[in-house]
Amino acid sequence: MHSIGHSSHSWETFSLLLARYNINAIADVRSSPFSGRFPQFSKDEVSSALRTSGIAYVFLGRELGGRPANSALFSGATADYEKMANAPLYKSGIERLIDGQRKFQIATMCSERDPLDCHRCLLVSRSLLSHGIDTHHILDDGSCVTQSMIEDRLLRRVGGGNEDLFLSPEERLQKAYREQSMRVAYSYSVSANDQ
Repeated sequence: MHSIGHSSHSWETFSLLLARYNINAIADVRSSPFSGRFPQFSKDEVSSALRTSGIAYVFLGRELGGRPANSALFSGATADYEKMANAPLYKSGIERLIDGQRKFQIATMCSERDPLDCHRCLLVSRSLLSHGIDTHHILDDGSCVTQSMIEDRLLRRVGGGNEDLFLSPEERLQKAYREQSMRVAYSYSVSANDQ
């Protein structure tokens, strides 16, 4: 399993990255699969271009997107990835990915360049890792890092290292995931009437 952020790539660059890793299926995990700034990555355009290139496309934003429709999956005004990971709809999306990888070389796709700034890493790839599937994140420069490697970077980035001697390594990692997720997850504005 792979993941990729379309970022500000041209279609040609994006296609070359997919070809480099033999990707033959894209699972679009964006909740809103549209881009005004990069229209080549809006749902209709990207699915058509992928089909022309012989690459399958499936939209899984309803199941695996970072902006849940269910308000119970928020903590305050912020999407809560831990709650989302336990939702039945999300679990069915993960099962679709797991089943699909038996037949396809899949890349989950979202928009963010850096996996650590995206739910495809902090939520989806974390879930896949718990099923024994170590996602390979395709980076802007064409290199690739695994979810396990990303976890090391995550610990360094959010200070989840050894500063708390009372937490186990697993607890420090869980805390680091939580902090980064709450930092980058979708949040909606709370008006004075909502408080």
